[in-house]
Formats: sequence, C-alpha cells, structure tokens
Amino acid sequence: MTQTLDYFNVKSPGSPHILYLGDTSLDAAAGYLAGLMNLWGLPFDYIPSHREYDIPAVGLDHRLIVLSDYPSKLLKPPVQQAIVRSVASGAGLLMIGGWESFCGMGGDWAGSAIAEILPVQVSTTDDRVNCDQPALLRLVKEHATVAGLPWNDRPPTVGGYNRFTAKLDAETILEVERFNVQRENAGFRFESIGRDPMLVVGAHKAGRTAALATDLAPHWVGGMVDWGSSRVTAQAPGSWAIEVGDRYAQFIKQLLHWTGNF
Repeated sequence: MTQTLDYFNVKSPGSPHILYLGDTSLDAAAGYLAGLMNLWGLPFDYIPSHREYDIPAVGLDHRLIVLSDYPSKLLKPPVQQAIVRSVASGAGLLMIGGWESFCGMGGDWAGSAIAEILPVQVSTTDDRVNCDQPALLRLVKEHATVAGLPWNDRPPTVGGYNRFTAKLDAETILEVERFNVQRENAGFRFESIGRDPMLVVGAHKAGRTAALATDLAPHWVGGMVDWGSSRVTAQAPGSWAIEVGDRYAQFIKQLLHWTGNF
C-alpha cells in the first residue's frame, strides 16, 4: 500500500486473486467492495479511477477482473487485449455500473476490446438513468449469483443505473423496474414505466463474464446497500469502515465467486 492510500496488494498462496479497477479510491467509493473482499479474505490488487493500468512484467495472473467506474481511456488497447486473452483462458470479467462504466459520462467502453466480450451491448450515447422514484429489482431467472436471496418477498431498490441490452447468447438474471408514484386517497398509486436489464451473465471461451447495471456504492446503489435484516461491517487497509446490509453483502459475494469461478 502506497502513502497515497489508493493502492492495495496482498497475495495468499492458493487464494483467488482479483484485479479491481475504479470507484475513485480506497478512501472513497471503493471502500465498499474493497472492504467486503478484505473481510472475506479475497486477495486483490486495487487501481484507482485516475490511474492508468499496465500489465506487470510477470503477466496477468488474476482470476477475476472487476471494472467499476473506470474509464476505457486508462486501459490501452494492448492491455485490453491481454485481459481478453486472460478471460478466454478462464479468468472472469465483471463490469459494475457507474458514471465511467459502460458508456456513462466518460466511460466510453463501446467499440473496445473489453466491450466485445461483455455479455451486453454498450451504448454509444449517455446511458445513465437516475431514479428519483422507486426502481425495484426483479428476479428473471434462477442463478448461482442470486441464489438464496428474497428477491420476491423483499425486492431491493436502486438509485440509478446504466441502460444496456443483453447480447443474444447471454442470460438476463435480474431486471430493474421503474415506477411513477402518486398519492391517491390515503395511499399511493404505483404505475410501472418500464424495465431494463440489471444483471446479465455470459461467457467468453473458458471465462465467465457479467455486467451489473447499478453501482455498488452510493448514490446509485440506493437502498440496496442496506438490504437485509442484519448489518455487516468491514474495512480494507487504507480505507474506512463500511456498514451494509447482509443481503447486499451476500449478493456481492455470490457475484464475485460465480464470475471468478472460485
């Protein structure tokens, strides 16, 4: 860990190793995912959103690559091609939503080598959807990433997401349904205004791929960060302590484990 507190590296023999790029820095939004990975004993390399990533001399040996609010311009074409080859050989690739994910406002991943192997079509125009009224997640298909969670009995809300479409050979696991809500007599009237994919999974040769439309950190994650009936606290070195819902944590853990195939 450097003095700037924006890099973290630890390796444990025999443990799955993760490359995590984006979410500003460890002392900001990255504290959520980094804290949970540290809690679960998942070793990772972290690169903040402003730093260009280059393949180390020893090569790319990560079991899972996570891109979250990380702009495409910081992954040069040769690095992207190296990641594509790694996924083809069995590594996992997960892109998480954000203003610098997918198209976003500066993500600009459309047409890139990474976009070619994602399970979704990335827009070439601003794909951000900000929700000031309820946006609830719906279970579309049973899958290891979403197993054992109360999607039907207690669906979580999100505050925003990137709009994309699933590729023909991919599977849509979750959708987000947005509502207009108006006061009506003593209650409220909910009117659905449409659905979009929220979690789409696929594969590139031997590797698994996944696209999550929302962010994992506020503000876009919305009420989902508190989803659950008990609290989970965690902290990564160089970061700050987080407190989240146990169902939120379980979903993230299952998403990482499935995509990384560990």
